Amino acid sequence: MSGNGGWANPAPAGLVALAIACFVFYAVLSGTVDHSCIPLMGIWLLGGFVVQFTVAVIELREGATTGGNVFLFFSAFFMFVGGFEFMLKYFAAVNGWAMDAHIDGWAWLVLWLSLILWTPAYLKQSPLVMSLIVLLLDVAVFFVAFMDIGWLGHSYAPVAAIFLLASGVLAIYLAAAIILNTAFGRAVLPLPGPILK
Repeated sequence: MSGNGGWANPAPAGLVALAIACFVFYAVLSGTVDHSCIPLMGIWLLGGFVVQFTVAVIELREGATTGGNVFLFFSAFFMFVGGFEFMLKYFAAVNGWAMDAHIDGWAWLVLWLSLILWTPAYLKQSPLVMSLIVLLLDVAVFFVAFMDIGWLGHSYAPVAAIFLLASGVLAIYLAAAIILNTAFGRAVLPLPGPILK
């Protein structure tokens, strides 16, 4: 309980879900795992959808416009759609179904543009670590969108992978900092303030 009669901060759970997504995308894009993992990856993303959707609703209820909306569109498109699409694409490949997956790049382009345009709100309102996560995701989503559209070759996948892994590591740190700092009532893990004043 937050102690103020409101809801407790759900962001740590959403950040763990984000970290899982970042790590599994890293593993696939870097070639660390082969593509036979795709259905399992889809299931993990669907689990992340449940968490991030819940976080979004609570944050929006508490008046967190930026965080609530970002968790909402991440839960819908990165997690829910991503999870189902990975499973569909896997079964399409196994069964020889033809699909023009370039459409995904056009959808990712909208997500990238939205994230870029919303980034200044994070730089103004969020701790430094959260701002860094968003900045890293700005770069990673750019590469994913432009590779999926076909404007960049898949040779850029390892670049996107590194930015996703870094985002995931920082998400784990931020989740731990929120949980530990709240539990101990002091800064166990430092969380410097926003980049923009």
